[in-house]
Order: sequence, then C-alpha cells, then structure tokens
Amino acid sequence: METEDLAFWLSWCIEEYAASKGKSAPDIAQLFESTGTLQYLSDNAEILHTQGKSYILDCIEKFMQNSNG
Repeated sequence: METEDLAFWLSWCIEEYAASKGKSAPDIAQLFESTGTLQYLSDNAEILHTQGKSYILDCIEKFMQNSNG
C-alpha cells in the first residue's frame, strides 16, 4: 500500500473507532500508538483495508483486548 494511502486508511480507522466509542480522534490516535494498535493496523493494512467497517472495528477491539490481557 502506498504511504499516502496507508496514512489515509489509518486516519479513517482512528476516526471510525473514535466515533464508535464517543471519543476524540486525537485521544484514539494516542491510544492506538501506545497499545501497538497503529503498528498492527499498518502491518495488516493490505488485508484489512478490503474488509467492511464492522469487521475492521471488531479486529481492532480484539487486538486491543488481547494486548491488554
């Protein structure tokens, strides 16, 4: 994935996750960075970006639960 496309997709993930949780995008961006979620999304962008929003948000949720457990 091109760098610009990856940046756009990551920002979409942050915005969508923030909206689903009623949080601000900057707070979620910081959370994603501190939990490794941003790296997980970057590493798996080729596969995940072809999926629907609910699937992507579910993957994020599961990753974050596993990274905290």
